[in-house]
Amino acid sequence: MIPLRDEIFIRGNGQRVAFSEYGDTNGEAVIFCHGWPSSRLMAQFTHDAARELGVRMISPDRPGIADSSFVAKRRLLDWAPLVTELAGFLKLERFRVLGISGGAPYAYALAWAMPERVRAVAVVSGAPNIAELNDQSGLLALYRWLMLADQKFPPTLCRFGFRLARPFLSLRPPRRSRPWLLKFLQPCDADSLRDELAFEACFESQRRAWKTSAEGVLADAQLFAQPWGFSLSELRVPVRLWHGDSDRSFSLGVAQEMAKKIPHGNLRVIERAGHYSVPIRHIREILADLIAV
Repeated sequence: MIPLRDEIFIRGNGQRVAFSEYGDTNGEAVIFCHGWPSSRLMAQFTHDAARELGVRMISPDRPGIADSSFVAKRRLLDWAPLVTELAGFLKLERFRVLGISGGAPYAYALAWAMPERVRAVAVVSGAPNIAELNDQSGLLALYRWLMLADQKFPPTLCRFGFRLARPFLSLRPPRRSRPWLLKFLQPCDADSLRDELAFEACFESQRRAWKTSAEGVLADAQLFAQPWGFSLSELRVPVRLWHGDSDRSFSLGVAQEMAKKIPHGNLRVIERAGHYSVPIRHIREILADLIAV
């Protein structure tokens, strides 16, 4: 779908930040933190619910993703100054934050760095603080393999691998291949992604993530295994966590471990739901709860 607004914001240091808006342009502001590998287009699946509830969904690309400038050696906490500038450009005094999957660490970072401006945070199917995780068996096997490769292989080899994958992963898959792609997912997730808008939000946003370079996607991935620079126990903003009991990317046990560390955290477990089905099927409920805080 076509966003209500799709622009490039230029930061004070000259870096480009691409962002899109969905929902209600006059509604309650929510900063959307997209997953990995993904891009700002992921937020399009929130449009109908956001419009109905009066939510202004603002979705920026992270550095090096799609149309945003690549930033070498960036840290997770560098996200807060970027969002501060974007919020100033959009004339936002206070706002809420929604982090999906790999967007969770970025949502937490905003809550930690900007408690006076962030009203509340919702984290859905969220990635954990891997550096502090007691047991990594609850992570998807692919993620564990990527972390092992990052630790064991030279950086040049990792970059080569991502560059090799980029031409294939940046291609738009033919429509007839969709049933085949969905076979790799568990039934609850596959069923939710049969919706046209939901499929586009997930798979097209992933394709766009590789648009600028493989380096941006790689740098984004490497941040997940690095120390965040803060602890979840230091958060002072209300946090709502939503997680499926059948999530294969980040197990329910992983979500429970994160929730215990957050002073003002509240974990909502969705039965018979997976990684994709929770945000797709429950987005209206998630947004209604978020703006009520």
